[in-house]
Amino acid sequence: MEYLKEKLNKLIDELSADKRDVVRDRLSNLVSVYPFNEYEYIISSLMGFGKLTLKDYYEIRDEYIARNMYLYVFEIGAPRSFGEQWAQGHLKGLAPDLQKPTKKLEESYSGDYDFILIEGDHKIRIEVKASRAVDGDSSEPLYVKALSYDSKSPFWMNFQQIKPAHCEVFVWMAVWRDTIKYWVLSSDEVLNNKYYSKGQHRGNVGEGQLHIKEDNIAQFQIYEVKSNEIKEAIIRAYERQKGITI
Repeated sequence: MEYLKEKLNKLIDELSADKRDVVRDRLSNLVSVYPFNEYEYIISSLMGFGKLTLKDYYEIRDEYIARNMYLYVFEIGAPRSFGEQWAQGHLKGLAPDLQKPTKKLEESYSGDYDFILIEGDHKIRIEVKASRAVDGDSSEPLYVKALSYDSKSPFWMNFQQIKPAHCEVFVWMAVWRDTIKYWVLSSDEVLNNKYYSKGQHRGNVGEGQLHIKEDNIAQFQIYEVKSNEIKEAIIRAYERQKGITI
């Protein structure tokens, strides 16, 4: 969004003084009602004044979409819809062998983890956590303060309700406007991480949270995997957790 705004502002500055004043004056008092907003007004004004051609508009539009492939994820309002529906569905698409647990697959299952991966005689319990990178200094809606991966703005992502005792492996997903990062950790690697805070809620024994920010994200790079490596990374994390090779 910052790049788009900067590009459009440069085009406004290149207008003649009288046309520039018309656009700026109107913008200062513009009332936005979906789908008519400041960007729609600026683009249509630039096209009307002959500063922006239809071809230019298509190029700007295509560039914006390429830089904001995952912006729609920030428009998912309800945390449950984001965490359970989008995140779990996205992960299942990347690793189809993951199964939703049932008592038929795991007799002791009581809804305390998200997926199970059966590898030979081993049943790997997996918890999925997801968060979105947003400008930590902004109070705007999520889709407005969503950050691109190369942004210099401070950000924070909060992975909540972490229960290391309930699974062997954690898969964390972090969403930026233009990319998604995946981390796969064993349960002990989460529990013993210095950024893991126990006791997220008073009385909730065995539950905690972990914040990832611009000043500590590099320390999680050792757990980062590519989207096509997630199943293998889950198996490796399970082996680290159990101290075995399967």
